[in-house]
Amino acid sequence: MLKPGAPPVDKDLLARLLTRALRGGGDFADVFCERRRTLSYRLQDGRIHDASYGVTLGIGIRVVAGESAGYACSDDLSERALTEAADAASLIARGSPAGDIPKVELVTERHASFYNGRSDHPIDARRYVAMLEAADVAARRYDARVVAVNAHVSDEVQEVWIATSDGRIVEDCRPLVSFGVQVVASDKKERGSGYVGDGGRTSMDYFFRETPEALASEAARIAIVNVCAIPAPAGEMEMIVGAGGGGVLLHEAVGHGLESDFNRRGTSLYSGRVGERVASDLVTIYDDGNLPEERGSLNVDDEGVPGQHKVLVENGVLRGYMQDRLNARLMGVDSTGSGRRQSYRFVPQPRMCNTYMPAGDADVDEIVTSTRRGIYAKSFAGGQVEIAKGDFVFMVGEGYLVENGKITAPVRNATIVGNGPDAMMKVVAVGNDSRLARRHYTCGKGGQYVPVGVGMPTVKIASITVGGTQHG
Repeated sequence: MLKPGAPPVDKDLLARLLTRALRGGGDFADVFCERRRTLSYRLQDGRIHDASYGVTLGIGIRVVAGESAGYACSDDLSERALTEAADAASLIARGSPAGDIPKVELVTERHASFYNGRSDHPIDARRYVAMLEAADVAARRYDARVVAVNAHVSDEVQEVWIATSDGRIVEDCRPLVSFGVQVVASDKKERGSGYVGDGGRTSMDYFFRETPEALASEAARIAIVNVCAIPAPAGEMEMIVGAGGGGVLLHEAVGHGLESDFNRRGTSLYSGRVGERVASDLVTIYDDGNLPEERGSLNVDDEGVPGQHKVLVENGVLRGYMQDRLNARLMGVDSTGSGRRQSYRFVPQPRMCNTYMPAGDADVDEIVTSTRRGIYAKSFAGGQVEIAKGDFVFMVGEGYLVENGKITAPVRNATIVGNGPDAMMKVVAVGNDSRLARRHYTCGKGGQYVPVGVGMPTVKIASITVGGTQHG
């Protein structure tokens, strides 16, 4: 297991900062220390376009009083600057002035690791460059219609130390590698693009298994499919969501609505509905921070709570929300290890880790043969969702027509428009092929971006609105 280096400040100073932070009142306080080293290279037009190596180092201090939270951060790690940050967080929280605050005593807690061990960060620069060049060659060899290849690789290690006013301190050392290839193809009439990325909380050795050449060839294949695609039809029709990458629909259309901040404030359509039916009885949804090497996994979240396996929806019934410490306390439940933040500069929010649907019992071939006319969305290229209503719009990244029980022509420019709960109620078949998608997803919320995982089996939705350009 990769071990953190020496913390940027000692344990005694962390304890003094916590005591100081609560001096103006408050229910609890925490200190988040971070050191992150990130190396990245990007290839464009057959040559290395840019490379960077960055170090993030700083501390954030939070004071929570009732529903309010005061937060201040500093990249000056002197005791004077950090004490000023603790005072600022206390002032912002506006707690009731406290009397004598007992000195906080910190005890180190240990936890299991879900990351692959490594001791090689960063690797030799020539290896990163060789990977990018190999991807470029493989994509261009795939088909003469490939006209552009962009690729990137990044390799980071984030070390965190989290101290809390209830006397705990935990540390974590999080590797994260990623490699992505964007390919553009053209037949001089139509253009198409394909993107494939992968990685996870592991070492660069992962790309001995999932090679740059294989990722580039897959991206080129998708680009060629989209060049050959016909205009997507428009209207109400059956829909088959592909295994793996289709999980982004689950993440956006349902997952965000189950984060506890929206539900505590009553702004999610799932608010106050624990125990109610919110989906077809074929639908079960998990969020899990404990999956080895997955991009969204966490030994501990950014509040020091161990990652957990959460049952969000079970056989169509809502079982619970994803909780950070603040919202869990206000809702009278325990944190689910879902408090996440982009860096020390941000307050934690309840966020997803790896969100997925387990396998059902339907045969995938039978799902296809039972579909008279519809769209098979093998993957999505992005989308938007309105949390309060659950309405969503998604762009299909790779899609096909389904006609009379067979997958036929590829389609381009297909969008699907719907409502998350309505779509989940219309699930009529769940395949036996559940799997997680390739590990390249990053989730944005409230101006913060964190790595996540998604996944699902092949799923059939009885009807959905497809926004294409071809009527009929």
